[in-house]
Amino acid sequence: MSDIYSSTQSIALPDVLPIFPLAGAVLLPHARLPLNIFEPRYVSMIEDVLGQGRLIGMVQPNATEGQEGTSPPIFSVGCAGRITSFNETDDGRFLIGLAGICRFSIVEELPLDKPYRRVRPDWQKYAIDLMEPEDVSYDRKRLLAVLQYYFKLHGIAADWNAVQNTPNDLLISSLVMICPLAPNEKQALLEAPDLSTLADMLIALLEMASMPQSESDGARH
Repeated sequence: MSDIYSSTQSIALPDVLPIFPLAGAVLLPHARLPLNIFEPRYVSMIEDVLGQGRLIGMVQPNATEGQEGTSPPIFSVGCAGRITSFNETDDGRFLIGLAGICRFSIVEELPLDKPYRRVRPDWQKYAIDLMEPEDVSYDRKRLLAVLQYYFKLHGIAADWNAVQNTPNDLLISSLVMICPLAPNEKQALLEAPDLSTLADMLIALLEMASMPQSESDGARH
């Protein structure tokens, strides 16, 4: 086990971590992600980890590297989450809730001797994730202004009273996870060194995505 421990939950971070590759889905530290687990190999993974620390790694497939059967290439950074809630359905699925714990860099992927993939993670670069959320410095007024247009553009319903009352750190993390940004954009946000940088990057991406199509195409290339 690693010597790094969560200051709030006393969770030992493992030297080997099962991963759930899912395009367009990222988990951030201190955020929560609901998942519907139905593929047999990942049902097996959940059954295994429920008795072994309840930690899994969320990692996006890296489509730019091409596809290789059932084990496509993955990005080199993911985020570990702890299963904090789960329900088993009558048809054998798991409905789980993940709480983001800490990001990790992938040192290597282990041989496929289980139905699901496993990696050897390096936690050191992202040890800051184990601390209490930092104060976030960003232009909240600017974010909310672009967010209203972005949500309308993508047909996303929102409780704006709830949005207004959401703390800065939770608002940023939640938006990264729910906004339909491109996988590579979500990956860049996941790897941001701190929340303030993450917030500024998110605002810039939402503003580009909200431009007229001809302008945004030019800005993104």
